[in-house]
Amino acid sequence: MLKEGYLDENYHYFHLKDTAGNERDYHYHDFDKIVILLSGRVDYAVENEVYALKPYDVLLIKHHLVHKAIVDKSVPYERVIIYLKEGRYSALMPEAGLTRCFDQCLYIPEKKSLENILSPLEGSENEIIRETYIIQLLATLNSLKSSRPEVHYYDTKTEEVLSYINENIASDLSVELLAQRVHLSKYYFMRQFKKSTGQTVHSYVRQQRLFHASRLIRQGCPVTEAADKSGFEDYSVFYKAFKENFGCSPKEIKA
Repeated sequence: MLKEGYLDENYHYFHLKDTAGNERDYHYHDFDKIVILLSGRVDYAVENEVYALKPYDVLLIKHHLVHKAIVDKSVPYERVIIYLKEGRYSALMPEAGLTRCFDQCLYIPEKKSLENILSPLEGSENEIIRETYIIQLLATLNSLKSSRPEVHYYDTKTEEVLSYINENIASDLSVELLAQRVHLSKYYFMRQFKKSTGQTVHSYVRQQRLFHASRLIRQGCPVTEAADKSGFEDYSVFYKAFKENFGCSPKEIKA
């Protein structure tokens, strides 16, 4: 699982159509991501949930969430993807709470209202005008109730472990302890976890700890305290892992 891509602009807009699908394996970004399916059949795995998208569904993926597209390659896959610089739109109009919609993943707006935003968004080459339509899209999604039809979960034991990990991020999360919690042998549990998530237990736990530490640091928590609260007992191990994953030191991400 790797961090993919970078974003220097406030936003980046793509309209893609292919049959193979260019999505990577499980990955994450430092920016927020909007996926609008126009045609095709695709499931999107986001953390421990899988969303079966239908045309004109809008999927929102907040920065640092691990995700992967599972594409049916037998039919054309057409989608609009918009990358949003993390923090840009929440700070742009604080009173509007533009990025509040990212607290949920899946929305189903009316096709006509979505087309009314996408059409001028695609037709304009002016960056400022395009950004106003992106703001309009966020405002539209904020006015909707979140929708979660056809959400598929991993097997119940994996789901239970994922929840436990994220709720006890600073605790002992050894493979042995997690396997005992769901009454499975260590090696069977490891195989099932990898089959369900595409990641090893160790990789998933470390990634979630790094995400947690990153959030704490950005909220103003001292770096060493953030490492401790995220389950890292050795600061040098934390520092090295953080730099490998985020491409910068903990102090740099704070800035």
